[in-house]
Amino acid sequence: MTPLDRLRLEKAAADCGFEMTAVPRPDGLELRSARFPETVLVRVSGEKSFEVSASDPAILDQSAGSSPLRVEGYGELYALLRTTAALARTKPNRVADEFKKKTATMPKTTEAERLVVQRVGQGLFRGALLDYWQGKCCVTGLDVPELLRASHIRPWARCETDEQRLDVFNGLLLAPHLDALFDAGLMTVDAAGAVQLSAKLTAERRTALGLHGELKVAALRAEHHAYLDFHRLNVWGG
Repeated sequence: MTPLDRLRLEKAAADCGFEMTAVPRPDGLELRSARFPETVLVRVSGEKSFEVSASDPAILDQSAGSSPLRVEGYGELYALLRTTAALARTKPNRVADEFKKKTATMPKTTEAERLVVQRVGQGLFRGALLDYWQGKCCVTGLDVPELLRASHIRPWARCETDEQRLDVFNGLLLAPHLDALFDAGLMTVDAAGAVQLSAKLTAERRTALGLHGELKVAALRAEHHAYLDFHRLNVWGG
């Protein structure tokens, strides 16, 4: 690795969520963050080619292939590092643990007090989804955070544990109209990520909603499937 390679990788790390000083290793550069314990190793394998592995392979975007992942160019490297850091920050138990810490001393006796605790959890969940989906609706790509909704796949009230309620894989970040459709059971997502719309949404209604062409969630992971199965069986009315 040349000094210029190292400088560029250190900048990529800082830009993508690995804010701690990178550590040189015999086979590459180790990227770290104070926000999660997992580390990522980047090795230069060509002029603009890289191999990326992680201390926990689960945080890598496995849609890109098996570990180590091979990427070409800094554009692909930046995209992979951003996704990897987001996955590390929003690992399910990590969000639930933060919720438990924040609410450990909060009273939960009355209904009003329980609602305050619930709002804390929903705020953490929304933050995790904004991070995971990188601030964009996972179907339309709308990137106005103020408009986006953190939509539970398995509804909050029907989750059995806080871990389920705050699992980032139990959520989709959606534009307002898609969130309303999903929550009402007029829309669901199949195992391949394709959006399914209820027959109640006639062609005229779909046009009025701006629903054109094939709609798809492109970045589903295996961890989403159990929650989507629940939605299709218990919420979807199509």
